[in-house]
Amino acid sequence: MSGVGRRGFLRLAAAALAAARGAGAGEEAAMTDGMATRPVPRTGEAIPVIGLGTWQTFDVGSGEAERAPRREVLQRFLAAGGRVIDSSPMYGRAEEVTGDLLAGLPGAPRPFLATKVWTRGRAEGEAQIRESMRRLRTERLDLLQIHNLLDWETHLPTLRRLKERGTIRYLGITHYARSAFGELERLLRTEGLDFVQLPYSAATREAERRLLPAARETGTAVLVMRPFEEGELFRAVKGRPLPAWAGELGAGSWGEIFLRFILSHPAVTAVLPATSNPRHLDENVRAGRGPTPDAALRRRMAEDLRF
Repeated sequence: MSGVGRRGFLRLAAAALAAARGAGAGEEAAMTDGMATRPVPRTGEAIPVIGLGTWQTFDVGSGEAERAPRREVLQRFLAAGGRVIDSSPMYGRAEEVTGDLLAGLPGAPRPFLATKVWTRGRAEGEAQIRESMRRLRTERLDLLQIHNLLDWETHLPTLRRLKERGTIRYLGITHYARSAFGELERLLRTEGLDFVQLPYSAATREAERRLLPAARETGTAVLVMRPFEEGELFRAVKGRPLPAWAGELGAGSWGEIFLRFILSHPAVTAVLPATSNPRHLDENVRAGRGPTPDAALRRRMAEDLRF
């Protein structure tokens, strides 16, 4: 694919996907339509609402059988308008695999690369950040986050220096535990952060009480992790028909419904479903197209999606 430009990459990727699926012209056109975007509050930069997580799904070896479906996921994701790819040194080989596979797609649109620092100590943190950039094969990160607030007092000054130098574009914090929401909120209100990454789903709504409102009030972009509760939501609805209002959204699967519920909250900037399955990737990116639920439909969704 060397020498193929961005437009050529999109055309080839869509055509290959259509051929693989036996898709007609309408389906091919749908895959090349733009994905909805939302602005990063501090800059106004538009980023697509469906991102790609790599936890567990990209922690694989170097064999072609392992990497081929991840390569296809990345190719389809970028061709469909996705950009935000999130990883961490905590995720085993995920950074390395992501960097290697992206390097094999030279005509692809440039992704929005996000990773994290997850260690203690200034020197250790700086070394880990350099290693993450080497693994991701990049000289600049779009977003660097402090993973689970680990030693955040030490790492935040480092991130600020890197941002001033242009090595990173945005800085942020993350935590997977609801018990940390109070600390996340405090830091949003005192530290002038660009991004926060947090758990939020149809079954985990604690963030609606204070943390998501705090993000809106402070102009902090929100990335959402674990939108499917590690598959628990799909198990909970197994065998159930889609709600009647799914048609109003153009949603054809439970996965689309779960993602659109998250995106119906105005504080959410993007959601990060993780997958190594190209078919699941297609379902996920479809949630980034079509109408966004209005306040009335969001209330109906919230009432029906109780777990």
